[in-house]
Amino acid sequence: MNAKKDLGQNFLVDNVVIEKITNEINATKNDLIIEIGPGYGALTSILKKTEANIIAYEIDTDLKIYLSKYEDNLTKIIYQDFLKSNIKEDIKNIKYDKLFIIGNLPYYITTPIIEKITKEELIFEKLVIMVQKEVADRFVAINKTKDYGYITLYLKYYYDIKRLMNVSKNSFKPVPKVESTVLLFLQRKDKPNVDKEKYFSFLKECFKQKRKTLRNNVSSKDFEIIKDLLKTSGLNENIRAEEINEDLFIKIVNNI
Repeated sequence: MNAKKDLGQNFLVDNVVIEKITNEINATKNDLIIEIGPGYGALTSILKKTEANIIAYEIDTDLKIYLSKYEDNLTKIIYQDFLKSNIKEDIKNIKYDKLFIIGNLPYYITTPIIEKITKEELIFEKLVIMVQKEVADRFVAINKTKDYGYITLYLKYYYDIKRLMNVSKNSFKPVPKVESTVLLFLQRKDKPNVDKEKYFSFLKECFKQKRKTLRNNVSSKDFEIIKDLLKTSGLNENIRAEEINEDLFIKIVNNI
């Protein structure tokens, strides 16, 4: 079957990479695995060896001919857009100890998928996903780097994220134009003490025009308070948002 460009299909065919990714999912028969975009079932076939319950979401019904052989009383393939699914409803009748989420995500909808998982407030043991390397760079960026921005801090609020490995584009068929990265997400236990909605709204304001200084992105009223906090932290008041770390952003939001 030819890959469908409109679905962002690039099938993972490198067995070494497949083994490294699935080894991160240390599930047992008492657990549940959610797989996003199983494709031909390269990961699914290995994950089944855990004897855990598996629910896989696949938007392309043409792949039924390949995936049907994996379905049984423990593995269910749901042919539906993951972004439109009701995950809690889909798993409500499954008893499990730990939840694992895994996927080789279509690059064009990576962020919406992660945002959906976050908003669903699923409690999971691990989230292991493969994304475009440039996107991964933004997810794990640190301040004072060009990749650091709103999405970095949004995800940092919820997760501890680790880069597991970079993956060559030659590990896929068809070969994509970009390199990939496998990331491990662990749910953060020490979430910042801050009004979440106020915090995210302020971050969007600060990063709406990244090349402008913080002074030019926020209201003048707020900046009068902010510049004193910057001074206390030994920072110039003409600083850009990308130079400010999470701790200081939290302190600013808690004072404005």
